[in-house]
Amino acid sequence: MTVDSDEDLEALKKVGRIVARCLRMMLEAARPGMSTLELDELGARFLAKHGAESAPRLSYDFPGATCISINEEIAHGIPGDRLLAAGDVLNVDVSAELGGYFADTGGSMVLSPSTPALDLLLGSTKLALNRCIEKATAGARISEVGRIIEAQATKSGFGVIRNLGSHGVGRALHEPPEIPGHYVPQDQRRFQLGSVITIEPFLTTGPALAEEADDGWTLLNAPGGRSAQFEHTMVITKRRPVIVTHP
Repeated sequence: MTVDSDEDLEALKKVGRIVARCLRMMLEAARPGMSTLELDELGARFLAKHGAESAPRLSYDFPGATCISINEEIAHGIPGDRLLAAGDVLNVDVSAELGGYFADTGGSMVLSPSTPALDLLLGSTKLALNRCIEKATAGARISEVGRIIEAQATKSGFGVIRNLGSHGVGRALHEPPEIPGHYVPQDQRRFQLGSVITIEPFLTTGPALAEEADDGWTLLNAPGGRSAQFEHTMVITKRRPVIVTHP
């Protein structure tokens, strides 16, 4: 999607605030002993209260209002009976539609107690996102996103999930352009003024490729592997992008 009017931007900001606040609420509510289904139901009620519809359900008939992934699960985890436990790495991805506009956000946390290694994993992933945002300007190479993510991962001693990346969004949950999460130097595409994208780095302690679980949705790390993801939806400008998924 390309933002063509103030009305477009305000509509994106409206749905962006909803998903951002939903994500914050869910991460703050997460407790050991809570099931991922219970956590998802909190998110579902929040979205419904604000008139928004779960984008994964609407777009793909996903069996949950949000994606909740724990430990060896990298992304697209299905909410269910699994119980949260102290020390778990929890990722929540919230996307929704409101009035024909879509926004997408995500974040990771460790249920206390954490470890220095996990703190570094999460901090490095968030830093990669912030550094990408600073460089995502009209005319910049799309490949810069992957270069920055990969450089930050390497500097911190982690890998990058190479078969997951960022994407366009706005009038649908997933739109062009596909934005690799690793560096592809031959990619000559450039960001266009007004385009709406996500940036969502995935850093990992495990292998570079996510494997699909038997449920057909959940993407898995190797046993014992951990990963983190942080995500914003933004509008490309001549300077720093407009982040629409601020609470």
